Amino acid sequence: MLKMILMDKFKNWMTESANILFDDSKNDLRSLPKSVRLQILVVLSFIWTTVFSLYIFSYTTFIFGWTGLFLAHIGLIFAVYMTFKQFHRAEEKSSSVFKTKNFDPFKIMVLVFVIVFIFVFSKGIEVLTSPNPYSYSIPYDGSSKSVFEKWLPFSKDK
Repeated sequence: MLKMILMDKFKNWMTESANILFDDSKNDLRSLPKSVRLQILVVLSFIWTTVFSLYIFSYTTFIFGWTGLFLAHIGLIFAVYMTFKQFHRAEEKSSSVFKTKNFDPFKIMVLVFVIVFIFVFSKGIEVLTSPNPYSYSIPYDGSSKSVFEKWLPFSKDK
């Protein structure tokens, strides 16, 4: 019984967290114009992509990994934005594109963008998983000191 209550509370917490992030009427950026909110998300994705890339990639693969990650972040932001926008539009008017035969260029461009996004994301994964022939491998034989020898300068019992 307790497990069910905890799972229900966790589910509610996850739903509320997603609403705070993605619902324009509930997050802290609601007073800003939508273009400024989008700009903030793009800048944050740039920052986090750079931090992650500096930590993960070597110098030779940095630009490819960073580009793939940044484009993946931008694509994810636009995909989430477009998904929520389409759900809100669907609530307003309930008609299928296939019934109305309204194939506008924007919808075709979204489809092309999704295909390109999948290609870029798969290239980023390929860069992450492929061995780099240009990097040098330096064998690591372990530390010359034990854990206790490393800790000794910081302890009171010198």
